[in-house]
Amino acid sequence: MKRTATLVVAQSIALGLLPIGALAATFQLEEATIAELNRAFDADALTSEQLVQLYLNRIEIYDKAGETPLNSIILTNSNALETARALDLERELYGPRSPLHGIPIIVKDNYDTFDLQTTAGSLSLAGSIPPDDAFQVQRLRDAGAIVLAKSNLAEFAFSPQRSVSSILGTTRNPYDLSRVPAGSSGGTGAAVAANFGTVGLGTDTGNSIRGPSSHNALVGIRSTIGLTSRDGIVPLNLYRDIGGPMARTVEDAVLVFEAIAGYDPADPSTEAVKNLTLPDYSEFLDKSSLKGARLGVLDELFRPSSGSTRAATASPEIERLMDEAIADLRSQGAIVEPTVIPDFDALVTATGGCNRFEYDINNYLASLGPNAPVKSLDEIIASGKFDPTVTESLIAGAAVEDVPPEQRAVCQTAEANRDVMRTAVLDVLDSNKYDAFIFPTWSNPPRLIGDETSPNGNNSGITAPPTGFPAITVPMGYSINNTLPAGLQFWGRPFDEPTLIGLGYSYEQTTKHRRPPSLFSALPGEEIEYETVPEPGVAIALSVIGVSTLGLKRKKVQSPA
Repeated sequence: MKRTATLVVAQSIALGLLPIGALAATFQLEEATIAELNRAFDADALTSEQLVQLYLNRIEIYDKAGETPLNSIILTNSNALETARALDLERELYGPRSPLHGIPIIVKDNYDTFDLQTTAGSLSLAGSIPPDDAFQVQRLRDAGAIVLAKSNLAEFAFSPQRSVSSILGTTRNPYDLSRVPAGSSGGTGAAVAANFGTVGLGTDTGNSIRGPSSHNALVGIRSTIGLTSRDGIVPLNLYRDIGGPMARTVEDAVLVFEAIAGYDPADPSTEAVKNLTLPDYSEFLDKSSLKGARLGVLDELFRPSSGSTRAATASPEIERLMDEAIADLRSQGAIVEPTVIPDFDALVTATGGCNRFEYDINNYLASLGPNAPVKSLDEIIASGKFDPTVTESLIAGAAVEDVPPEQRAVCQTAEANRDVMRTAVLDVLDSNKYDAFIFPTWSNPPRLIGDETSPNGNNSGITAPPTGFPAITVPMGYSINNTLPAGLQFWGRPFDEPTLIGLGYSYEQTTKHRRPPSLFSALPGEEIEYETVPEPGVAIALSVIGVSTLGLKRKKVQSPA
């Protein structure tokens, strides 16, 4: 705060006009939200350059050092500090572009970045610099966000269970370094959970935003297919691929989501919103959203007593957390009841079978231009530069005829069956007047690293991806001695993200389950005490008694067009 403002504050305290407690504020990097960062920016207590350096310090000390490093970050952006300085100057002269101005983000390394290599976790793509940003990355940069680092992932996003790549190795769970962070966006999940950046981007073909969010006590949003662009994201299966936010709070996830949602001519799926005015998703951050809401519990995904073979190996710990969540939802006025989707398992099975990886990855590699390190899936396999865990998946992809999926009978059948499943899901929602389905994002705690045989528990791949309908996961508490995170998922109608956001926010604000991992505590210099800027009405009161208010607010000039 400017010296004049400090004098005003002191004089106002002496006159008894302002309570002392209202003037002091403390910024703490750990768990800092976008709103808190903006308050610190506005009070001149923090710059974006300082913020970037604080995060870089945490990455250097916590991600790479020690006997069991978290190992979530593939590389940091060497231009991040310079970009932050430029954004600080822009803020000083013209004001912020958006709430994301100067906010550092962690980007999964299957998003194209024009200034950083994009490898999808594979040594076969090491050194690949895309010609431009992925649509979502460009949207965030336009909003003033800073690409701080590229995060690790399950190589080519194949695995929902783990995040292991040939480019970096194994990412660990920050809540228990002996366990997995899930996949494929485990690097983003671990990094955001450990406070290496403010928010992050993940991708989700089966569970890969929602699974790592659940395992890392985060919020993850998988949008309706057609609401957010996949252009510039290394594809796995474009019938199901989505990119989206991973954050420590619903509000932060929504601020990112607002920036990335919308029409992109490079992704034909977004034609669905080409002529639509999208809502202000932040308006649906309403603590009372659960009051009167109707929610259907999909017991067959997690209750052994349901008789479903899918739930037979579900953890009693997760069932207990789900029962507690249901009680919390009801305490806020929600109507919660068990429900079923008839023939659910058969519907899920019928939507599978269309492996389009070779077609999609070859098209992506062609988009990189002549300098791409490899030009086809066949060249990736021939290079041998990949982790052994993805060998079978690569070979399976190459075994499929490289023709447009629309020309393959198995894909045509799968797509027709997806329409059948969509209708079945909507019938249950509509006939019961449900606002959403709910279930545990995983029905088992995070596995130990190297464990490939214990119960799976991944509920996410069989719900939103086959239908293309949206879902959001929110922290639900902790299993096994109150240490391992679990997530509650809301799954709803197409383009009904506003309802899911409201439900997730109301539940989050009721329960406040999110807490940082204890292994990654605050470092020196991460706490800043400062004095708050009086509200405009207070400044007027001070001027009435003859106290200058010069310096209370930083003056802005009009930004050039």
